Amino acid sequence: MWKKKQTEQTEAEEQKPEEQKPAGRDLYEWTQALVCSVLAVVLLFTFVVRLIGVDGHSMVPTLQDGDRLLVLTSLLDNDYQYGDIVVLRKESFMEEPIVKRVIAVEGQTVDIDFASGVVYVDDQPLEEPYINEPTYVEEGTQFPLTVPEGSIFVMGDNRNHSSDSRSSDLGTVDTRYVIGKAVFLLFPGADEGTTERDFSRIGPITGID
Repeated sequence: MWKKKQTEQTEAEEQKPEEQKPAGRDLYEWTQALVCSVLAVVLLFTFVVRLIGVDGHSMVPTLQDGDRLLVLTSLLDNDYQYGDIVVLRKESFMEEPIVKRVIAVEGQTVDIDFASGVVYVDDQPLEEPYINEPTYVEEGTQFPLTVPEGSIFVMGDNRNHSSDSRSSDLGTVDTRYVIGKAVFLLFPGADEGTTERDFSRIGPITGID
């Protein structure tokens, strides 16, 4: 008898209609998930990475005008070393962000022989396979120059067509002006010479070994 009642109770429970969610609950949960996703993306691209485009030809041949770069912000990585490609913004020099290569860091002394086009750091000539041509153009900064604490010395790879730390208007750059370090080329701009996009260039951006 007891088993019969238990069976009847189970069958009754199985026949109960499923409880209905309150009207609008699905919409609320979907909206909440969407808001959380958007917030996560905003935080990611504010505090972790930035997408920044190269404007101009000062980093040719390494980077082309129109290249789209993934930049790791200085909040995560502010240990800049020789060879790093960084994005900085100093409005008194230029309103838009500029992309340059780190040549020297705090405590190091930079000198440039503009006759031979050779750059020296701590009296050692740099081997610069990344440049477009030797460094012949002066821009007002006096050399030799020792990089102050908390600063870096930067130059473009297209040396004679780049305004950088050789300019007395910029000089050494306080690292607080650095937005971040370029770590990945997401989309290539058109090559300055061929006007075509080389998609094989997509990939990590590394410093100098």
